[in-house]
Amino acid sequence: MARRYATLRGLSSTPGREILYDYGTGDAMPLRFGVFDHIEPVPGQRLDQIYRERLVQIERLDRAGFYGYHLAEHHTPAIHSLAPSQNVFLGSVAQRTTRMRFGPCVYVLPLHHPLRLIEEISMLDNLSGGRLDIGVGRGGVMEAFFWGQEADPETNYARYLETLAIIREGLSHDQLTYAGRFHSFENLPMYLRPLQKPYPPLWYMRNPVTAAMEGMHTIIVGSIDGLAVAVPRYRAAWEEHQGSGTLTVQGHEPMIGLVVHLVVAETDDDAMRIAKPAWEKYRWNLAAPRRLEAEKRNLTQFMQTKDGSFGFVGERPKGLPTREMRRDIDAELERFDQVKQGTHPNRIGGVALAGTPRAVLEYMEEYVATGANYFVCSFQWGDISHADAMRSIELFATEVMPRYAPAASPARA
Repeated sequence: MARRYATLRGLSSTPGREILYDYGTGDAMPLRFGVFDHIEPVPGQRLDQIYRERLVQIERLDRAGFYGYHLAEHHTPAIHSLAPSQNVFLGSVAQRTTRMRFGPCVYVLPLHHPLRLIEEISMLDNLSGGRLDIGVGRGGVMEAFFWGQEADPETNYARYLETLAIIREGLSHDQLTYAGRFHSFENLPMYLRPLQKPYPPLWYMRNPVTAAMEGMHTIIVGSIDGLAVAVPRYRAAWEEHQGSGTLTVQGHEPMIGLVVHLVVAETDDDAMRIAKPAWEKYRWNLAAPRRLEAEKRNLTQFMQTKDGSFGFVGERPKGLPTREMRRDIDAELERFDQVKQGTHPNRIGGVALAGTPRAVLEYMEEYVATGANYFVCSFQWGDISHADAMRSIELFATEVMPRYAPAASPARA
């Protein structure tokens, strides 16, 4: 079977860049490892210390052979993301790493001017030697409200689509011409261009069908049971919309993974001692501040959606693919807490995993069986300390990763 590559206008027999794995032959892609991060507040620590310690962790991830580092974007009144301007922090990441890929996951596109994004994406890709990945998403209508934008989901979605179209066009052409609802440009020269062609790889979180339709990699949030459902949906949608055996526009095999919140320690009891209070703090960080702010200001439009969940994300825009879980984070966390531990006492809410390297390896067998080809860790979440996160990274890198990645691949594709 001949190799085929997704392009801006269809399929081509000539890749833009060298590929690492041949999707057309049916050969399985080796499991890769990444990290998803919010950079949450750490009790008793100043912001400058949090940043310094996170960069130390990232340096260790780079040396260990992790494939990618993905950084979330959230803004006040949310408190669980201390790097709301991801590009500022990622500029430091570019200089503190040599092999690991990195990027936003996601840029909340409605909150960004597309020209600034095009320029900063190009800067980061060149500063890193072509190691940038780009995650894109809509974000929530409550944050849009505090930014002075329209707080309705349909307009928010329209802004997302238009910004995505503009950055794709601007990053891949010498001139930008676009006439839209929110932005218009005519023959605007694009002096800054990314190293990766036609642009850095794109990622979409939480909905595998949307990701496949757009030719993007995907990271989902939820349980391993949800991953087992998402993988075949992603593969089927990719084949339907991109074509069987088609690679991404950069010539890569499509990747799908699940965020797994980890605590790895020498004993199961020690890991659970750290993870249980961290899970409660994580739950609070993700949902409570926004809910309390809406209640304090009597912002009734953000208090409840039609399905009964909290409304800071907003109603789902019409015409989007369905997905398995409710979009409200707090509702999801409550549902995760109801997941029975069953025969695996090391799982918390079906989302977090705490235990020895042996316990993690047992979980990995189930993970690999889903067909996912990307394992996405989260090491410092809730109130987990830097020291405990570093211990988890060290044990995972030395006791778990070598079983699945005996020879680390170069990060640059």
